[in-house]
Amino acid sequence: MMRIAFDSNILAYLAGVDRVADDGPKIVRARAVLTDLSGRATLVAPAQTLGELFVVLLRAGTTREGARDIVLKFRQTFGGADTGDETLLSALDLVVAHKLQLWDALILSAAADAGCEILLSEDMQHGFVWRGVTVVNPLAVPMMSWFSG
Repeated sequence: MMRIAFDSNILAYLAGVDRVADDGPKIVRARAVLTDLSGRATLVAPAQTLGELFVVLLRAGTTREGARDIVLKFRQTFGGADTGDETLLSALDLVVAHKLQLWDALILSAAADAGCEILLSEDMQHGFVWRGVTVVNPLAVPMMSWFSG
């Protein structure tokens, strides 16, 4: 079964974070993608994305306890991908070679280490491939164009 990782922005939409006018449709689309993937893929939330989600939830007005509960629920629902020393070293190489932000590189590196084939992200370069992981913006392209499971 294909392994698919989530970036923090997609997790934020799944959590219902609605801060600007166009977030509502993105929440609906992200949730539809999740429903479509259910039973068709193994879903992964890298530790970095869960940490970023916690911060986004706080900025959106969620209490610390509420944000913690949401992050723990996502961690329980999706498989995890930890960030260890090797993941960091790989991410640093990615930053140097492709000029990504460190936090994005950590997410992409953790997804690769977890054996993911796809990383769902709204803000990384759609179509970028690194160590067998393809970045896909699920809010911009139809699912059937990137998932054949």
